[in-house]
Amino acid sequence: MTLDGWIEQYLDHLRFERALSQNTVGAYATDLAKFAAFLESEGCSDLRSIDLGRISAWLRSLSKSGLGPRSAARHLSSVRGFLRFLLREGEILEDPASLAARPKIGRRLPRTLSESEMQRLIGAPDVSTVRGLRDRAMLTLAYSAGLRVSELVTLRLGDVDRQKGVIAAYGKGSKRRLVPIGVIALDHVDAYLKALSTASSARRRRRAESPYLFSTPRGRPLTRQAFWKAVRRYSRAAGLKMPAYPHQLRHAFASHLLAGGADLRSVQILLGHADIITTEVYTHVTRDHVWEAHRRSHPRG
Repeated sequence: MTLDGWIEQYLDHLRFERALSQNTVGAYATDLAKFAAFLESEGCSDLRSIDLGRISAWLRSLSKSGLGPRSAARHLSSVRGFLRFLLREGEILEDPASLAARPKIGRRLPRTLSESEMQRLIGAPDVSTVRGLRDRAMLTLAYSAGLRVSELVTLRLGDVDRQKGVIAAYGKGSKRRLVPIGVIALDHVDAYLKALSTASSARRRRRAESPYLFSTPRGRPLTRQAFWKAVRRYSRAAGLKMPAYPHQLRHAFASHLLAGGADLRSVQILLGHADIITTEVYTHVTRDHVWEAHRRSHPRG
């Protein structure tokens, strides 16, 4: 049977035995057609002559054609599945793609907010209301301490040490870390708590019974979904070009620290990352900062 014949056999296997969707089978067909065209151009007609060298050459040809690493990795995955099928059918003696290096896919850089965008976002809540004061305090704390949403909504009154200017955040695995917060964040928290103390007696009674720093009018802890909706609402009110989401405040915290000269190890500790590799995704910010400074200052920049 020819190579094209075996590809059709494999596609039928995907359709009827594995019950994959038509779109998925179509994607496999497209990838394998490119692989077959490459083998034909190389004069390779014998299935058993497909080796690691030919697969590596095919991957190089994909790269030269302008295909990105992510798409190339998908093509390789399609070919690996096909070759494993041939191995099970006894048409080849070994899988030559098993040792092929997967194209390196860079980590997606988190989209963050600029300092001016953060200022506009924090300034969006209506601070003439208790709810607005609460939301402003939450936005400020999330940004100034780099908190995860789950850490923010579960903060308790006792987690904020106003004298020392730190908060205790409980991250993944209930790991506790102390994060310094500035005077502005503390002022916003104080303004919110003061407004609560002068609110209606029913609200004050329910709030007094709640151990949580940020709660609903009934004294229950705010949900992650409620904060997510609030961030989206305020990002629209602030006129941001794209709707913001809560984790961007954490991204902005790390990015702005590094752009300001903070070292990576310190940012890792403040974020509560167990591995510094997780934090290294933000180092592009410092590079961009340096390049921009060079462009502005160097006569040949």
